[in-house]
Amino acid sequence: MNSLDASIRENTTKGQLNAVRNSGNVPAIIYGGKENNQKVSISKKLLKTLIEKENFLSSIISLNINGKVQNVLPREVKYHIISDEPTHVDFLRVIPGVKIKIEVPVNFINHEKSPGLKRGGVLNIVRRKVELKCPSEKIPESLTLDLDGIDIGESFKISSVKLDPEVVPTIQGRDFVIATLAAPTVMKEPEKPAEEDTAEGAEGAEGTEASAAADGEKPSSEGDKKASDEKKAPDKKPAEEKK
Repeated sequence: MNSLDASIRENTTKGQLNAVRNSGNVPAIIYGGKENNQKVSISKKLLKTLIEKENFLSSIISLNINGKVQNVLPREVKYHIISDEPTHVDFLRVIPGVKIKIEVPVNFINHEKSPGLKRGGVLNIVRRKVELKCPSEKIPESLTLDLDGIDIGESFKISSVKLDPEVVPTIQGRDFVIATLAAPTVMKEPEKPAEEDTAEGAEGAEGTEASAAADGEKPSSEGDKKASDEKKAPDKKPAEEKK
């Protein structure tokens, strides 16, 4: 469980909140349960370190508020529109027995032990996070799926995940798919071998020779053909000889 030091703050105006941010801290509020909302501030540097973790919004954090420990769950982080720095955080009190809805990331292990991936298969992730309904003290950090022995064509469904009896997916009534191991989709454009063009040319020449042989003639050049045509054509007398 991650922990953060927090200080109680009483500031409410925009100028006071900006002063908190200028001092290297981030205003935050703790809500939920029967207690009143509590305004606190936390170190921006330490907060950013936790935010960089993938499962920040699904991890319980132990806040040390002036010596008193309070377990909370981050619910929303607001950022500056230009600098993208965190400017405010909402924390939900973790109260045993109270169920909440939360998105939990999916984690895959043993990639190197999957025969499907070794043969070029592709892991197609349908859901990178799954929304669960569970007691706040039983929130899983992630849903772990083991790729050991998984081959092409196999899939992971929500039934593949081992969950605490009190932890249930918000989608009910169907065994939805989380990921599949698909076949590789490499498309190769067919190429015509150069030998085929040569073979076709040779076949064409052979066809011409065969045809000529059937007619009792040898294939000739264009000039020879022209001379042959002139020889075969009947002689014509000049007009004067007809008289």
